[in-house]
Amino acid sequence: MNDQTSPIKTVPLLINGKLVESKTSTLIPVTNPANQEVIANVPCATEGEVEQAIASAKVAFETWRNTSVGDRARLMLRYQHLLKEHHDELGEIVAQETGKNLEDAKGDVWRGIEVVEHACNIASLIMVETVENVARKIDCYSITQPLGVCVGITPFNFPAMIPLWMFPMAIACGNTFVLKPSEQDPLTPTRLGELFLEAGAPDGLLQIIHGDKGVVNKLLVHKDTPAISFVGSVAAGEHIYRTGTKHLKRVQALAGAKNHMVIMPDAQKKQVINNLLGSSVGAAGQRCMAISVAVFVGDSRNWIDDVKNALSKVRPGIWNDEEAAYGPLISPQAKQRVLEFIKEGKKSGAECILDGSDCVIEGFPDGNWVGPTMFKNVTTDMSIYKEEIFGPVLVAIEVPNLEDAIELVNQNPYGNGTSIFTSSGAAARKYQHEIQVGQVGINVPVPVPLPMFSFTGWRKSFYGDQHAYGKQAIRFYTETKTVTARWFEEDIDTGVNTSINLR
Repeated sequence: MNDQTSPIKTVPLLINGKLVESKTSTLIPVTNPANQEVIANVPCATEGEVEQAIASAKVAFETWRNTSVGDRARLMLRYQHLLKEHHDELGEIVAQETGKNLEDAKGDVWRGIEVVEHACNIASLIMVETVENVARKIDCYSITQPLGVCVGITPFNFPAMIPLWMFPMAIACGNTFVLKPSEQDPLTPTRLGELFLEAGAPDGLLQIIHGDKGVVNKLLVHKDTPAISFVGSVAAGEHIYRTGTKHLKRVQALAGAKNHMVIMPDAQKKQVINNLLGSSVGAAGQRCMAISVAVFVGDSRNWIDDVKNALSKVRPGIWNDEEAAYGPLISPQAKQRVLEFIKEGKKSGAECILDGSDCVIEGFPDGNWVGPTMFKNVTTDMSIYKEEIFGPVLVAIEVPNLEDAIELVNQNPYGNGTSIFTSSGAAARKYQHEIQVGQVGINVPVPVPLPMFSFTGWRKSFYGDQHAYGKQAIRFYTETKTVTARWFEEDIDTGVNTSINLR
């Protein structure tokens, strides 16, 4: 963090293996979400700098594509070792620029490291099929080949994990990569790039270009960027998918979510409440796998007040406050958007049984704070149900039975993640089989799959073509669903802090 007398640094670009200062005159301030202090300036790269980055990646591709798969894997082995060495440092950078509490920020880094570990296995991952005598004395086999210069456009909420979802796998497969991270927290991905160079990455494999939507559009239409990966909002995802495919590119765009937790009356009440706290307001609700709708089935509706009482004890705070469950929202604009949803929920007739609109943290009056908020008597035509709020707001809906719960979830326009809490194997089996959502948790609140499984949103949560990403291609022939299950044991005692920090 900068003290008041330190000059505010400008975040460098990474072009052709070197950290360089942009020649742009357009700078965007990077602010601490807890107090609005400017901690850095991020440049909007010039058109010439974007061209230089793509050209460098294109030149590097001609050599890298012919590099042995063993050498590619060894680069990833060195990189994951460095990431582990700098894990705590990276966690602090994430925490300071996003406002996340430290444990949550470290989790962001660790989930990215897991992907790099997966990339170390690239030799076995890209093995393909051979069939002898497909016709008389004719053999047939398939091969995989890299595409070229891939582009990644990443959001603010996971500045370590999501870039590490993208460039290590792409580069391990023989591609080169241009990363355009969020301008709201660019320090983490820049540090990831520095460590990649330290691991011995040849010049040009990874370029990092900062900027706004103008820079994004240049990357989307460039003739030398055949593949694009994106994670972010629905509006941006639709634009990126339409623009990229219009220019005949392969695009995968992971977009919005409205994730439901279905609570059966036979579930373990304490376990449900603890897990619902972390999955609804953890990371200030700013994650695409957050549980934002609690569906109370039958008599489990009697637990609504218990959930509200537990949420009322959850307190946000600054990143190094060990007692804080989560941090501020990323920006004043994000806070205002959440407050508008809360107002709209009240106007539409929902009952706001816990209101965090006036949350204040002592010593940080200018922070983007929103306290835990909960609505009940919510109907499916209300904006607080239909739209992704991306804040610490939980809405409660009551249904009489499991069939109605399944119908409710399947009619929602999003299909990113869902979970069911139950002690019944039959109910769990029925739910995972009939639900039309990509990630399904059984007694798991946030069913984020590990790297060896697909991250596979359905409906408006994913836009992509069959060439977008290896495993994701399966989706176009049969819907892929990743199920994570944890079966209850007797006398489970999970504390609130453990649940809050679930990633």
